[in-house]
Amino acid sequence: MPNLTKHPEAYIEQGKTIGIIGGGQLGQMMAFSAKAAGMKVIILDPTPQCPAAQAADDQIVAPYADVAAIKELARRADVLTYEFENVDLQALRDVADQVAIPQGTNLLYTTKNRIREKTFLRDAGLQTAPFATVKNRADLNAAVEKLGYPCVLKTCEGGYDGHGQMVLKSAQDLNDPITEEVLQYGDDILEGWVPFKMECSVMVARNTDGDITVFPVSENIHAHEILHLSIVPARMPIEWQQRAQQMAEKIATAIDLKGILGVEMFVGADGQLYVNELAPRPHNSGHYTIEACNFSQFAVHNRAICNWPLPKIKLLSPVVMVNVLGQHVAGTRRLIHEYPQWHFHDYGKAEIRHNRKMGHVTILTDDIEETLKQIKDSHVWDDE
Repeated sequence: MPNLTKHPEAYIEQGKTIGIIGGGQLGQMMAFSAKAAGMKVIILDPTPQCPAAQAADDQIVAPYADVAAIKELARRADVLTYEFENVDLQALRDVADQVAIPQGTNLLYTTKNRIREKTFLRDAGLQTAPFATVKNRADLNAAVEKLGYPCVLKTCEGGYDGHGQMVLKSAQDLNDPITEEVLQYGDDILEGWVPFKMECSVMVARNTDGDITVFPVSENIHAHEILHLSIVPARMPIEWQQRAQQMAEKIATAIDLKGILGVEMFVGADGQLYVNELAPRPHNSGHYTIEACNFSQFAVHNRAICNWPLPKIKLLSPVVMVNVLGQHVAGTRRLIHEYPQWHFHDYGKAEIRHNRKMGHVTILTDDIEETLKQIKDSHVWDDE
């Protein structure tokens, strides 16, 4: 093998096998990209013919924490990766001597837990919302006294799309059933409220050689705590966008990233940037990259874990990405006949459920405001 990198032992050549823990839509799009690059793909997921398995060469049907199944995946793959945070860290450590795991376990260890994540960001010199550890009712009362209202109570692990969290607007919310439910986890965080004018995110990737590439800034609009729209380029001054990208690169270096990382941020009215959360994998707000960039976030992630050279990312067109939840499926299928220039993605999930991510639509545009109007006028997303 030619010595093409500083770390030739980390180079995974074309034709080798990528093992992906998790079989949802992120794994599916990773698999599509990997297959296009000539790689083989094996999925580990408990659901037969899950979305990722539909695009892969094979699937191991087993729970994510099944140590024997993870060992089998490690035996059959040349490199392991994952599509979500809830991976058994010890199981990964147990197979680290059997297969390449470029992302390692420190990235997951840090990002799986909001206290560890916020502490890492603070120690790395990044600005976050003020926060406090909450393990019981007494901790919550003391933290609220310190941070004030409004504030957000979150579980340290496992929450997503608004699950496992409660916005506390007054003392009355301290006794809300959802607050009590979150407290029962016994490992929570209380975050002070950041008065933001916009939410945004940046995808950043780094390989073993230390090469970094960064994607454009996405402006993100949420509805009911679930991402609804991503708009690129973000409607903010270029100086703010550059600062967001620089912050993402700083985080990638500080955490010794290998692979791709989603950096979610709040933008204050004064242009101050606050890092909200990190996603150690491809991210929903990066789906626009499939059509709108010269390389997608999935292609770049696969290149990074294989220690291939990383390309400089170019935005080929302004773009709007809109999520398709269960309640939007019928409507978006009708829109296929009205908007032939739109890109309709269906993840192939067996069961359609309210608020479940079923697909997304990517719209390349020369007029973002007109495109946002078309989305609104379609009435498909009226529930948002």
